Amino acid sequence: MRPDNFRIAVIVTTYNRPDALALVLDGFLAQDDRNFELLVADDGSTAETAELVSAYQARAPFKLTHIWQEDIGFRAAAARNRALAQTDADYIVFTDGDCVPPTGFVAAQRELAEQGWFLSGNRMLLSESFTQQVMQDRTPIFQWSKPQLLRAVMRGNLNRWLPLLRLPDWDWLRKRTPQRWQGAKTCNLAVWRTDLLRVNGLDESYTGWGLEDSDLVIRLLRASVQHKSGRFAVPVFHLWHRENDRSNLTENQQRLDMLLASSHVRAKLGLDQYQ
Repeated sequence: MRPDNFRIAVIVTTYNRPDALALVLDGFLAQDDRNFELLVADDGSTAETAELVSAYQARAPFKLTHIWQEDIGFRAAAARNRALAQTDADYIVFTDGDCVPPTGFVAAQRELAEQGWFLSGNRMLLSESFTQQVMQDRTPIFQWSKPQLLRAVMRGNLNRWLPLLRLPDWDWLRKRTPQRWQGAKTCNLAVWRTDLLRVNGLDESYTGWGLEDSDLVIRLLRASVQHKSGRFAVPVFHLWHRENDRSNLTENQQRLDMLLASSHVRAKLGLDQYQ
């Protein structure tokens, strides 16, 4: 079940990649369903990103907010929590500033939202050269037809196009793995705000790249919020980028192992510090 006329907020994280963010914002401006607000959760970008967002604010058909935090290292969890604290929308869609949404993305998120469940989507990966071409030309890949995307796959520009196929929304199919946390990523994750409040948002103890999204999903499951698959419904186009610095991954893995060995539900360093 879900409430009628619920409000959606999309939280987009970014860091010093305004060319990619511009394409992502283009994708959200072209959505079939524009009844949402968008918050750019900025992990310390320079003024160029602020100027870009300001330019889009002047023409966006929805509320667009820029939330910036000081650049003292990779702190995606903190950026998302700060943005989350700035909205009272009912349903939160997390994504990244290098993930371009197809035009039906928000509409499909609204259609699949269901109380008691979080929704995990997937990505289609662009090659390095194709990413450069798309950003240079501001190519509206979010509006491409399936034949255009199939040609991109055949040329090696896109790793797959099957996620764009829409399967019947049978509950038994989307709810086959209700306790699965592996593979759920905040580049494409939707959660009811009340559920995020129950688990105190993301745990900011995770710094550097990796596993803060796994931590969140595990705690949601412990709070009796189950996993619903958004595959073949809410994909995003993931622009190529160099691999992030993973020097903190071992430490973050230790934190996740400690969580798995515990029964914790609420983040130790989470959303409540902003409320």
